[in-house]
Amino acid sequence: MRSVIDAAPGADRHPGLDLANSRLVAPGNQVTDLLDGPEAATRWLIDRGLAPADAVLQEICAGRLRAMRSQIRALLTARVAGAAPPAEALAAVNAAMTRVPTAAELRWDPVRGLHRATPHPTDQVVDRALGTLAADIADLLTGADADRLTACDSPPCRRFLLRSGRRQFCSIRCGDRARAARAYARRPR
Repeated sequence: MRSVIDAAPGADRHPGLDLANSRLVAPGNQVTDLLDGPEAATRWLIDRGLAPADAVLQEICAGRLRAMRSQIRALLTARVAGAAPPAEALAAVNAAMTRVPTAAELRWDPVRGLHRATPHPTDQVVDRALGTLAADIADLLTGADADRLTACDSPPCRRFLLRSGRRQFCSIRCGDRARAARAYARRPR
């Protein structure tokens, strides 16, 4: 079950972009953090198919997910600004991609018989999720969608999106808010 907060354009195809946008800032600087605590972080991963339904994260794992979000945001911010990416962010994404165990074990159970499966202790669940998110961001930043990446043009929103046409806003709400602010600014006083 996905959050009631609409995903920004492109986040449905890029879970790394969805992670970058998991901390929302609304007018009045009201912050909604979809990874605030282990339960919320677990739910976020499960809802996106990045963790098994029975996963239980601890605060240290949720903290690792929030730290990756910060590093991904730094990479996206640099890309949108046309600047060199921070070395720390590159190192964090590369470390996440290379930490993921790639070999699945051979297992047996009476229902499925012999099959390959990856073990899912909590650390490996988080490592796999972070590796998937890091690989997705690497693909986004080096792929065909990279030139469509932009930041929402409605302060104080700080979400990223993939532009389609002239769209510069992550949601209808942000677009309406920006248009209302422009109309208000043009009003005679």
